[in-house]
Amino acid sequence: MFEQVVFAGGGNRCWWQAGFWETVAPALAMRPRVIAGVSAGAATACLLYANDARTALAYYREALAGNRRNVYPLNLLRRGRPVFPHNAIYRKALQTLLGGEHFERLMRTAPEIRVQFARIPRWLGPRSAVAFGIVGYNVEKYVRRSLHPGFGRAVGFRSEVARVQDCRDADELVSLIIASSCTPPFTPIEYRGGRPTMDGGLVDNVPVDAVDRDGGPTLVLTTRRYPRHTPVFVRAGRIYVQPSRQVAASSWDYTSPDTYEQTWRQGCEDGEAFLRGFPALRGGAGPLEGAGSPA
Repeated sequence: MFEQVVFAGGGNRCWWQAGFWETVAPALAMRPRVIAGVSAGAATACLLYANDARTALAYYREALAGNRRNVYPLNLLRRGRPVFPHNAIYRKALQTLLGGEHFERLMRTAPEIRVQFARIPRWLGPRSAVAFGIVGYNVEKYVRRSLHPGFGRAVGFRSEVARVQDCRDADELVSLIIASSCTPPFTPIEYRGGRPTMDGGLVDNVPVDAVDRDGGPTLVLTTRRYPRHTPVFVRAGRIYVQPSRQVAASSWDYTSPDTYEQTWRQGCEDGEAFLRGFPALRGGAGPLEGAGSPA
């Protein structure tokens, strides 16, 4: 039914998308033509075709067993020791879960996957862009709670899109996902074509502009609650689904793999609820059409 699917960013909140997809996609025999993702949403979209969530959850449980903190401030005094462990953990996870035979499987089975990343304003350097972008992002997230924020574009951040299928190997794929996820200080600036990139969510964390405007029925999977909208709502002809309640996982928490599994299970539960309401949704039932006020 859905020709296009959008995976929003959200770090570890994207485990919700994995549970939702693994419940809904087989039941509806979903075979989208295009998938668009940003940040961890792009990683999740790739994972679902290259591997599976249960394997990934088990991997993270083992990988995080020795990581007690999200910040190691004493490493400021230790040369070569990172203050934030996220970059090394995230890169290794992507290489393990998406590399080798998994990369080959992804290329063989996945539809076109488009990954959005951000370019910084020309009037800012990388360091100032980081500070400026993160402040603006958090204002939009916590104050305005916009579904599709406008601050990033207004100050000069621009989105670019690259195709997973154009990656020649797993290393290029990992670099592309890191570019789309680049959120200092957790991960350092990633460069593409000699120019710095940042998390594509600074332009729009729900990257609907990365799919085709007239590309057919579109499903959008968010990762956080937008209180002015119902769990399933329609906007601009697209069907949006958001978690039924705030998920357990925190975006950049690399100490609590239990919350990843809780978030994944909630995605499964919300997927089952979606399937129960799907006949009414497909029929264009009144309560769903345009539910929620614009944001």
